[in-house]
Amino acid sequence: MKQTILAVTCLLVTLVKGYGQQYMTRSGFVGFYSKTPAEDIKAENHQGYAIIDEGKKNLAFAVLIKGFTFPKELMQEHFNENYIESDKYPKATFSGAYTGDVTPGQDGVYHVNVKGNLTIHGVTKPVEMPATIERKGGALIGHAVFHISPEDFNVSIPSIVREKIEKSFEVQVDIQCQPTK
Repeated sequence: MKQTILAVTCLLVTLVKGYGQQYMTRSGFVGFYSKTPAEDIKAENHQGYAIIDEGKKNLAFAVLIKGFTFPKELMQEHFNENYIESDKYPKATFSGAYTGDVTPGQDGVYHVNVKGNLTIHGVTKPVEMPATIERKGGALIGHAVFHISPEDFNVSIPSIVREKIEKSFEVQVDIQCQPTK
């Protein structure tokens, strides 16, 4: 487990290495939600690794799949073993860049556009979404909401269940990154 965390951290640092101020967190939030007639599907993970390079406007994010918690243990078990296969695909990653101005040293909320590659279940897809970056007291606080479809990432859902759930899931990402030394 420690080796996986170290490898993910090294990958993130390599992806955003540059000359601008870097910001990092190890407690980023990722949650997903889908409304269903029978029972809503909801999971949260508070162990996301994120790095933002302010100079290059690059960012990277990684989360261990087994870190997602569900309201019901059986949902979590099915998610890890049957759908996302977390032993085979232990993490989800995003690497990309944002466009829009975030004024260095000036507190405020900035609306940006984030574009990059999202990898889930061993499949990488380009994604683009609006987001906000708030500069507050030296920290960068990021927030984004977007939708993904399990089919886009080759996540197989049995037909008996597939008809009862939405075609896409809402994903929310919240990070509070502090300056690195």
